[in-house]
Amino acid sequence: MPAGLRVPLLLVLYFAACATMNATSVPSAASSSAPQAHQSAYLGGGCFWCLEAYFETLPGVTGVVSGYAGGHTVSPGYREVCSGSTGHAEVVRIDFDPAKIAYETLLEKFWLVHDPTTLNRQGPDEGTQYRSIILWADEAQRVAAEHSWKTLQTRLEDRVVTTIEPLQRFWEAEEYHQDYFRRNPNQGYCRLVIAPKLKKLGVK
Repeated sequence: MPAGLRVPLLLVLYFAACATMNATSVPSAASSSAPQAHQSAYLGGGCFWCLEAYFETLPGVTGVVSGYAGGHTVSPGYREVCSGSTGHAEVVRIDFDPAKIAYETLLEKFWLVHDPTTLNRQGPDEGTQYRSIILWADEAQRVAAEHSWKTLQTRLEDRVVTTIEPLQRFWEAEEYHQDYFRRNPNQGYCRLVIAPKLKKLGVK
C-alpha cells in the first residue's frame, strides 16, 4: 500500500496509544540533563526531500538539513548512496528548540510522514538508502526512540522495520538537495509525491 494512504491510520493508532500511556513511565529525551537551547534529531524514512519539506513546517523546528548517515564510507555523495554500496541512508538532521517541541513529538510526526512497515522502500523509492531509521545522538534519545517504536508496534499488525542505531556521523548532502521542495515546487517529483503527501498531513 502506498505510504501516503497509511497516514490516517497511523495518526489514529499512534495518538490513541499516546493518550492512554502513563506519562510518568516515559523518560523524556531531555530529562537526563538541563534544558538545552538547541538539539538535533536524525531520522530517515524514504527520500530526504519529503522529510525536509514536512519537518521544516513544524513550530519549534529551527532548521532541517538533508544528508547521509548509517553507512561505512567517508564523505559519501548522492550517486554513491543511490548505488546502495555505501550503506548510508538518506536522512535529515532536524535542529529544534526543546522548549517548543519535544524529541518525542518529532518521533510521533516521523511515524506519520512515512510508512515504517515497508522494508527499504517508501512509495516509488526503493533501495537500502530509503530505509526507515532513527539515529540517536545520546542515551536519552535512544530510550525515547525505543519506547516510541515499541508503542507503535503494539498498535500495528505489520512489523515495524525501523532500525534504531547510534549516530556515528552525519554527512551533509550536496547543496542542491537543501530546501529542495521550496526551491523546486514544480519539479515532477515534488508535484506528484511531496505535495500530495504534505496535503494529506494537513500542511498548506
